[in-house]
Amino acid sequence: MSESTTPQTTFAPAPGYRTDSVAVEVKQAEDGTQARLAGRVVLWRKLGGLVFGHILDRSGRVQISLRRDDLGTEQFNDWSRSVKVGDFVGVSGRKYITNKGEPTLAVTDLTVLNQARRQLPDKWAGITHAEVRYRRRYLDLISDSVSRDRFRTRSRAISAIRRYLDGLDFMEVETPILQEAASGAAARPFITHHNTLDQELYLRIAPETFLKRVVGGGLERVYEMGKLFRNEGSDPSHLQEFTSLEWYAGYWDYRDNMRVVRDLILHVMEETLGTTVVTYQGTELDFGADWPEIDYREAVHARTGIDLTEVRDLPALRDRVKIAYPDSDIAEAPSYAAMVDLLYKRTVRPGLIQPCFLLHHPVELAPLARRSDDDPTRLDMFQVVVHSWEIAKAYSELVDPVDQRERLMEQMAMRDAGDDETMMLEEDFLEAMEYGMPPMSGLGLGIDRLIALLTDAPNLRDVVLFPAMRRDLG
Repeated sequence: MSESTTPQTTFAPAPGYRTDSVAVEVKQAEDGTQARLAGRVVLWRKLGGLVFGHILDRSGRVQISLRRDDLGTEQFNDWSRSVKVGDFVGVSGRKYITNKGEPTLAVTDLTVLNQARRQLPDKWAGITHAEVRYRRRYLDLISDSVSRDRFRTRSRAISAIRRYLDGLDFMEVETPILQEAASGAAARPFITHHNTLDQELYLRIAPETFLKRVVGGGLERVYEMGKLFRNEGSDPSHLQEFTSLEWYAGYWDYRDNMRVVRDLILHVMEETLGTTVVTYQGTELDFGADWPEIDYREAVHARTGIDLTEVRDLPALRDRVKIAYPDSDIAEAPSYAAMVDLLYKRTVRPGLIQPCFLLHHPVELAPLARRSDDDPTRLDMFQVVVHSWEIAKAYSELVDPVDQRERLMEQMAMRDAGDDETMMLEEDFLEAMEYGMPPMSGLGLGIDRLIALLTDAPNLRDVVLFPAMRRDLG
């Protein structure tokens, strides 16, 4: 560069900085374009009378340069010494291409907006310890473009979900997070105390019973996306605090939801990734192919030799499990429903890799689901399973208050017998059902699991900005 310039500088934090460009726009601009942008310095390399740096902003990173021949010795020395990696700067200059073909902004004006007091992670090594990445996510985002892209994908996917449901005339609503009963799913709740009301409340394990109340009130298609809380163990596919989508539609049944959830997932993939085929941990997953329908009890029978249509009580099932799996803890499950669920999860689910529908669960497994007219011992229900992860569950909803009360009473009996993952009885919910509810079907979809599959994240913590961690004792 040979153009003569009169540089200006500010060496104090500024209250604000107006920009007219972001990094990606500078890189795409024509040579000679004047630009003004701001961001964090993530590289700062001095080569005699030349400095090359990289600025990171919300769109990505772009190279900048300072030349002593253009700025003069005093100005060049001041700027090159005052800036370090981690600082925030605002710069103005002219875009050009280096001899190596790198789009670069030749700086003519530089403002130090704020200085970093701690050293950033090494730009090449990044953060290699998983716990540090999760606990100090801001450092992970600074140093790892893959992590930044995952959260951009998450945001785009959530927006695509909302647009899709809005297009089907659904309305987004909000229901309580603090609830008087832990209901809507089989899970152990978190308990808290409400000082003003002087009563124990539960962090919601599901919004189901409240969303059904809304449908009963005449808002026939509703959805909610938000946090759920289940006080259970965590592993790469389970978090105690997670994001879920639930929707309910009057006059739909579970077959309607089978069609809609598949279409929704394919829509989200096309919108965010431009493809319906992804590779997850080395395995190609083709969401665009047909999703086979797998009968729950038939799959368990084929894998274990235990026929759940005949083995219908806890003592009989325990005896069969002890014979088939003498070294397993499956037989220690506290209830028939818990043992059936554990048996399926240990034997069938690991083999379900490509997207599929798992259908017609035993009636004991979902007390809020409608019995099948063809066989009242099974449910009009399905789950979407991918790579052995259950990412969605749906059923035709039970709207008969008499049957509902009986099944919730069975849940309470199992709770009294030691199964603390059963549902509680909600009198207000049963009262709402007695006023009448339309036939309906609801669906729950795990947002974190879906995003993990779409972004090849091995652990749900990789797609949650600030996952709960054990207290840092260091």
